[in-house]
Amino acid sequence: MATSKVIYNGGLRATATHLQSSVQIITDAPTDNQGKGEAFSPTDLLATSLASCMFTIMGIAARTHDIDINGASAEVTKVMGIEPRRVTEIHVNFTFPKKDEYSDKQKKILENAALTCPVHFSLHPDIKKPINFGW
Repeated sequence: MATSKVIYNGGLRATATHLQSSVQIITDAPTDNQGKGEAFSPTDLLATSLASCMFTIMGIAARTHDIDINGASAEVTKVMGIEPRRVTEIHVNFTFPKKDEYSDKQKKILENAALTCPVHFSLHPDIKKPINFGW
């Protein structure tokens, strides 16, 4: 079964529909690559997927180990390379509002969960992935 359907709308914009939920995402080419930058670019989604996946796996671990990560956030910075144009680095900086309440063991559980998410393992090893948990 297919995961999504993507339609090219013209003007360097596409609409992706998640087939199970019908949720849609619009992508635009970035301003540094002939686009308007009015929505996530495909490479923005790639970079953002890393943090989202890390939160998903941390959320599972947090639920299992009774760790409250509600309200945590992550800032993602994508670095592009040239020849060929590609993502060369994805920086993820986490903020946990309740970090002072976490034991060292809980921090390790969250770090391990994040670093074993499927997106992290799926990205090419040449892509640098500096992760700051903010402890």
